[in-house]
Amino acid sequence: MLIHPTVDRLRALGLTAIADTLIELQNNPEAADMPHPDWLGLLVDREVTARDPPSLRRLKSAKLRQAATIENVDYRTARGLDRSLFQSLATCQWIREHNHLVIVGPTGLVA
Repeated sequence: MLIHPTVDRLRALGLTAIADTLIELQNNPEAADMPHPDWLGLLVDREVTARDPPSLRRLKSAKLRQAATIENVDYRTARGLDRSLFQSLATCQWIREHNHLVIVGPTGLVA
């Protein structure tokens, strides 16, 4: 099979990570034993990893124990959190208005 036309087409489509991985797999004798779904999965995984922004890659690799969301904040806990202020900050309007935000106080969470 001629792989170079396929690699050129992948690069033309903007799938450079898949093209590079395809060449890498083609040159690896151990990859010949891999089933087709594994090849495809590896190609797609490499492309997704290449497209993820670095901050998202770091977040995924951190393997945080909890997925904290604004919707899950418990306002009943006595920590002086103003619900209306917190929810207005969550809209990010302050960013669009080019305002600054400073958060002061103790860090961490109470279990």
